[in-house]
Amino acid sequence: MCAARPELLLGTREERLESREQVTRDRGAVRIADYEPPQRAVDPRRAPESGERLDGLHNDRRETLGAEYDRPAMAYDEELADRIRELVGDESALTEKKMFGGLAFLVGGNMAVAASGQGGLLVRVDPAEADSLIEATPARAMEMRGRAMTGWLRLDSTDVKTKQDLSAWVARGVSFARSLPAK
Repeated sequence: MCAARPELLLGTREERLESREQVTRDRGAVRIADYEPPQRAVDPRRAPESGERLDGLHNDRRETLGAEYDRPAMAYDEELADRIRELVGDESALTEKKMFGGLAFLVGGNMAVAASGQGGLLVRVDPAEADSLIEATPARAMEMRGRAMTGWLRLDSTDVKTKQDLSAWVARGVSFARSLPAK
């Protein structure tokens, strides 16, 4: 191993590069002290910090969605989640999982209903029935990042105030989730 040469650690970057080239020519090696690591990679799934600009798809998505993307996540309606839990408590293979900023209720690994982080209820229904349900009920198509999600409906909290209204939607979601193959 060669002895360290302190003069290589001083001076401008250009001087260090010239010195490194000289060391390479003299000894056929490059000093580890002259290595500069690349800039850190950015995880595209993480939310940007205030004032930070990210590269690639993540930055494009942020510019497309604008201020809506920077909106802080809202806690889901815990009272609604308790009401759903009461209705589906006896269901076999039931799990609860935090998803989409809310609390989802899954049957056999398939999401049936959720207390949404944006307020209200998300219900998974047969995509063939979705359009007729949208026309006949207060439900509307669920949108994620500006795109309508086929087979997913959103209801406001006011649309499921009574136990009868909520139980009808929860039963519809659980029935469809049960019809899907378990994950």
